[in-house]
Amino acid sequence: MTDPDQLIRPPQYRPCLVDPFRDHLRQRRAAGPVATTTLLAEIRAMGYTGSANLLVRYLNQGRAELAQPDPSVRRLSGWIMTDPDHLSDEHRARRDKLTGVCPQMTALALHVAGFARLITTPGGDLEGWIDPVTADDLPALHSFIRGLDKDRAAVEAGLRLPYSNGPTEGVNTKIKLLKRQTYGRAGFALLRQRILLN
Repeated sequence: MTDPDQLIRPPQYRPCLVDPFRDHLRQRRAAGPVATTTLLAEIRAMGYTGSANLLVRYLNQGRAELAQPDPSVRRLSGWIMTDPDHLSDEHRARRDKLTGVCPQMTALALHVAGFARLITTPGGDLEGWIDPVTADDLPALHSFIRGLDKDRAAVEAGLRLPYSNGPTEGVNTKIKLLKRQTYGRAGFALLRQRILLN
């Protein structure tokens, strides 16, 4: 950041019923002073179902004038890692807008989506995914590829073979849950009995 004021993020508000009408409210207020009752009647005609108090509070907080804040790094990472079919239209559009600003981010989003297809489609071509990623300037993904190379045989077997250790991990998690539930209440005999019954 070139200016310390850029580090100050706008207040984080929870979504509310007025949010879908923010653009309309901003345009009407930019044109000149408008009575809140007039704005309320207009947005009610557009489908607003909230109260007048909610609208007044929204306007007093300046939320109509606030631009939509950029998401946190964690939120954007979540959008990139999520299957686009599982994102809302708004989140998908914001993800595409933010990743489209920078060529590296665009490439990163494409490679992450490619890797997701690789692990969900039987018989994926790992080498065909690694070559384009290596050609791009993405140090974090290069580090990921070095980790894959250390255990390449196991990774390729995991992609090719139909076997999975998912059931084993599921049983392991269930045993840990049962152990935590009985902590301090009984000995090994009760834990063994609960594991066998579950």
